[in-house]
Amino acid sequence: MKLHNEMLHDLQYSPLIILVIISKRMRYAELVAHMGKRRGANIVLLGKPEGKRPLGTPRCRWEGNIKTDLQEIE
Repeated sequence: MKLHNEMLHDLQYSPLIILVIISKRMRYAELVAHMGKRRGANIVLLGKPEGKRPLGTPRCRWEGNIKTDLQEIE
């Protein structure tokens, strides 16, 4: 079955898929929070990189995405 670009775009940006992505992200954040501070996933999730960053808009991080999701839910 071939899908045209318009159909793929509609599927990608449908509210259901966005809700699924947000719920999966929130579930992963919950699991990482229960792991503890010494586990690798928590260090990667909340870690702060050292060194200089390129100029421009800062990249979104998991922590920022989770805060945005919580603000939308509440």
